[in-house]
Amino acid sequence: MSESKTILITGVAGFLGRYIARHFFEEHWTVIGIDNSSPENAPLSYLAKYDRFHLPNTGLSSLLQEYSPRVCVHCAGRASVGLSISDPAADFYGNSVITFEMLNALRVYAPNCRFIFLSSAAVYGNPASLPVSESQPPAPLSPYGFHKWQGEQLCLEFAQVYSLPTASLRIFSAYGAGLRRQVIWDICQKALTEHKLILKGTGQESRDFIHAFDIAKAVHLVATSAVMKGEVYNLGSGREATITVVATLIVQALGISLDLQFDGIVPPGTPRCWKASITKLQELGFSPSIPLEKGIESFISWSRAELVGF
Repeated sequence: MSESKTILITGVAGFLGRYIARHFFEEHWTVIGIDNSSPENAPLSYLAKYDRFHLPNTGLSSLLQEYSPRVCVHCAGRASVGLSISDPAADFYGNSVITFEMLNALRVYAPNCRFIFLSSAAVYGNPASLPVSESQPPAPLSPYGFHKWQGEQLCLEFAQVYSLPTASLRIFSAYGAGLRRQVIWDICQKALTEHKLILKGTGQESRDFIHAFDIAKAVHLVATSAVMKGEVYNLGSGREATITVVATLIVQALGISLDLQFDGIVPPGTPRCWKASITKLQELGFSPSIPLEKGIESFISWSRAELVGF
């Protein structure tokens, strides 16, 4: 089968996997996906093939030989700082080990496949200065951050030792319809169902929010334009927003009156402030298209339907 426009997405039934599958499908790629979820949870309308298995799995080698994908986007893995602290072994196997297994399988069965690793801004911990650029040294605060950093190093290893084309995307605070976790969902859920808003931290913690639609666009850009020598790219909006500002935007968009409170407790592994320098990705032609205010409005519409049914 031709490798010209075939993409393999691991973790295709997850939040980002679904957005990326839809984007490449709309760009007329042949999209194949793997995940450990049942088929009814996978975005089957975008997929030419879906295989359900846990990685590592011998079925991966057969899939690679049959489809010879031009691109592999590795979305599979654990994505919880808190769970990585309470169960670092599961996070290590779910992130670092599986990333190695994917790279090694590509080395053997699809050595020209362009591998994109979805890393995280968690590798930076608390940056020394903002906006944080890719040249700042990693300083993770959690096993999750360390394991994402290890995944990046594995990509660099396979690029330098085996000439496998790889790149890593350090994603900042992803959000969008379909995400039932993280701070924007937490705020919407509490505002709509509990009618009170008590949040963790001080409210002055900040994040750089990037919509999943823009993440999918960036993945496509890297897949087709990056040099793929093990390099890393920040993937954010380049805009810093405090949690107080985000909560206020959500409450205002909901049209309700709530007393916003913070408990003053910052959970272990939680960075204080993030703002990405996205110059490196912009040089490839990237520009975020969904401003936070617009993204929050669409997220509220979806979460209201999910939580209260209208």
